[in-house]
Amino acid sequence: MPARWKGKAAEAKALAEPMSTIVYRLQSSLIESNSQGILSGSSVLLAAHEEQTELFNHACFGRPVITTEKNKQWFQLCLEEAFYLCTVMKCIKIVGQNNCVKNEEELWDYMSSKRVNFPILYKAYSHLRTKNWVVRAGSQYGVDFVAYRHHPALVHSEYAVIATSDEDGNGNRRLKVWSDFHCTLRLCGSVAKTLLVLHISRNCNDCDGASSSPWSINYYSVEERIVARWNPEQSRENCTVAEKEP
Repeated sequence: MPARWKGKAAEAKALAEPMSTIVYRLQSSLIESNSQGILSGSSVLLAAHEEQTELFNHACFGRPVITTEKNKQWFQLCLEEAFYLCTVMKCIKIVGQNNCVKNEEELWDYMSSKRVNFPILYKAYSHLRTKNWVVRAGSQYGVDFVAYRHHPALVHSEYAVIATSDEDGNGNRRLKVWSDFHCTLRLCGSVAKTLLVLHISRNCNDCDGASSSPWSINYYSVEERIVARWNPEQSRENCTVAEKEP
């Protein structure tokens, strides 16, 4: 399914300013200002000045929080976004209630306790983000994420993403029977999205102890599977079979 741009100039605007460039500018700004996020339940709150506010909005990280402060804008980051900014882009630090900076292992333990199946979901999120897809929550479509090739103001989301794993107790029991596929595909078709299943597999059989640490991500690989409904009309030959002579 081709990208569905919003307006005639949308594609040209996206090409003129790639998402990778916008994300790099945000990364540089956050490093320069030594930005810190604050753990708050199942999210992370981060304050941004005027320039960073624009970059956050353009890079599609977090959601703005309405406050009465005039010179500071707060953003609410989901756990996957916050961990990605902290550990992959290394542009923010995250503190707890005691105002002490959390290391990667402490963050991993905290986030894994707050969100079911966090390791699998984070691996799926980071896999797409490192490929410069804009990744947003997909709960309104019954999936884990939706992926855009650029800012949602310029293009409609292209993929509805579900992260799966064969591991026991992974907390994701969807797409186990044909009826799950049928319902999900019908929903994706009704909103003009392609179903992308990211199957997360652990490559190391002797690294069970690593599953409770952030370094366990290094032991997982991602297999991309695009699932589509079979359309018999599109599969038929254009020519008709000649009738046999009597």
